[in-house]
Amino acid sequence: MEILDSVVIGAGQAGLSAAHHLQRRGISHVVLDANAAPGGAWQHRWDSLTMHDVHGIAALPDSAPPADEVGRANVVVPAYFGDYERAHGLTVLRPVRVDRVESVGGLLAVHAGDRSWTSHTIVNATGTWSQPHLPWYPGIDAFRGEQLHTHRYPGPDHFAGRRVVVVGGGASAVQLLGEIAPVAADTLWVTRREPVWRTDDFTPERGREAVALVEDRVRRGLPPMSVVSVTGLALREQEQAAARLGAYDRQPMFTRIEPDGVRMPDGTPWPADVILWATGFRPAIAHLAPLRLRSEHGGIQLDRAGTTALADRRVQLVGYGPSASTIGANRAGRSAARGVAAWLAHTESSASSA
Repeated sequence: MEILDSVVIGAGQAGLSAAHHLQRRGISHVVLDANAAPGGAWQHRWDSLTMHDVHGIAALPDSAPPADEVGRANVVVPAYFGDYERAHGLTVLRPVRVDRVESVGGLLAVHAGDRSWTSHTIVNATGTWSQPHLPWYPGIDAFRGEQLHTHRYPGPDHFAGRRVVVVGGGASAVQLLGEIAPVAADTLWVTRREPVWRTDDFTPERGREAVALVEDRVRRGLPPMSVVSVTGLALREQEQAAARLGAYDRQPMFTRIEPDGVRMPDGTPWPADVILWATGFRPAIAHLAPLRLRSEHGGIQLDRAGTTALADRRVQLVGYGPSASTIGANRAGRSAARGVAAWLAHTESSASSA
């Protein structure tokens, strides 16, 4: 039986960064990716999302960022990732969807259907895209119209001439309202809490402060929150048309969903053809459940470096919490490789002294 030093689960930005740094250290590993092609979650983004919209992405280690600044993100980034895998000779097996990871005699067994890999450590880089969060509301099953999550957003043309309810107070809700409102018959934006709008410039210092707050949560074992929930929202130039239409006149959450629309807190009905749930995602970590990593607070507690699970130091998490951004993912990949090396050194030292 081959025993690897590490198994990287996921080949998005964080997974490729981790694989690169493991390779540089000479640590034997394999990358398992659930997708059929390179690109991580980027290959599933909606067609209208351009590189200009996402303001580019951070370059992977020892490479230049994509040169195309206006192309479709779901084409440009996957091509960049694929080129990176080939140029750096990274071993990525796909499509391989990991079902569970369990501890077996001091080692970790990674299972995917009828296949399995045994290793001393894992680097989990599964992100959030495969776990869209859809909250339950009274009457949700009775709605006769269409319900979509941003996970399956089909583009603005799909909503032309329709009455659309957009649910959620994050950046996705703001961006998609910017596309939908100019073509829809009408839109209604509802959130559980008042949106937090950014009134000052987003400086690097402000960004570091936001990341620090998210880091503090995972160090305490709390479920991570998004960085944008700390930094606040801002309208871009391409969203000004929607703003002029009143699309961002936020309303409180409806009390229930009815067959033909939603019922507002004051009892007023709002007829709707579509409900778009821009309610975010959750970390895709169900396959780690056998390792019992969650703290009493519901999250996975990480060390000060932000990648090592304190409940089991054989496990590194990247793209989780503060590293769920392209820049953070790169840094987390380097930190995870250090964590893997530290564990391997620890086990080797323990074995030699036994």
